[in-house]
Amino acid sequence: MSQGVRTEPMGSGRPLSEAYDTALLDLDGVVYAGGNAIAHAVDSLGAARSGGMRLAYVTNNALRTPDAVAGHLSELGIPAGADDVITSAQAVARLIAEQVPAGARVLVVGGEGLRVALRERGLVPVESADDDPAAVVQGYGGPDLPWGRFAEASYAVRRGVPWFASNTDLTIPSGRGIAPGNGAAVEVVRIATGAEPQVAGKPLPPMHRETILRTGAQRPLVVGDRLDTDIEGAFNGGVDSLLVLTGVTDGAQLLAAPPQHRPTYVDADLRGLLTGQPEITREGDGFGCGGWTATAGADRLELTGDGGALDGLRALCAAAWTAAGDGSCRLDGEKSLTRLGL
Repeated sequence: MSQGVRTEPMGSGRPLSEAYDTALLDLDGVVYAGGNAIAHAVDSLGAARSGGMRLAYVTNNALRTPDAVAGHLSELGIPAGADDVITSAQAVARLIAEQVPAGARVLVVGGEGLRVALRERGLVPVESADDDPAAVVQGYGGPDLPWGRFAEASYAVRRGVPWFASNTDLTIPSGRGIAPGNGAAVEVVRIATGAEPQVAGKPLPPMHRETILRTGAQRPLVVGDRLDTDIEGAFNGGVDSLLVLTGVTDGAQLLAAPPQHRPTYVDADLRGLLTGQPEITREGDGFGCGGWTATAGADRLELTGDGGALDGLRALCAAAWTAAGDGSCRLDGEKSLTRLGL
């Protein structure tokens, strides 16, 4: 990643699948939504893999095991093995193993993915605060996780047992809408104890370290749909990122992104892996891309010209991020985004 504050999306004269050796792909909102493959994902990933790019699937969801995630991907037509999947459960298990004795007991509040990851590190999952745990760990346990599990965690944490969390995403998408995520469960224990956990998942460094250790990537590209986890995680890891607009981030959020949330590249979906990326050009006081020119006025962003919606968005990003500097852009871009259909 280039040093300093990013003021515009970068261009690339080569397809991204050739410019980078490994794609570190988020899952929900990037590869699938509600369990079903997102449009163009299967074909795009197949083409990138055939061209020599390694694909690794990186998820903050600690509930499912890598085997289960790989099985789901294969059912969707995306061949994958357990070694292609990196979870926040694996990242937090490594973090714990570095701080407790080998073979230590760990009180688990979460699902099978967390238990499998702990056993992989030689740790012993237990269920009660009275089992003499050396650590407490929380990971997403699904909608049926009993309330009593939070009590067990609270008892142990109040006794001074070190507390860890796989991630702190407050929400998680489901087939019926947005549901409470592991971060909401962590808040329950925080309120009860006044303590703070060590957190492993995106956007924090332990998750990035886990992906690099497991993939051996030399030139990784983070691909995600969330600014505050995927893109910030890439920023913290010092690597480039591709934001796809198939998930939670909309145009207004992108224009207002502070430096740590500004992606290297922006594209509609995973087809962006297979193409180059257009350069942003300076045009007087504005920024041009694909027939559009964007400028920052006194109180709003202005867009003139004609072309594809994505090129207009890229030009607007350059105008907004330059105007914002190292802060968040407060200029009104709604009219321009409406014109682009975004």
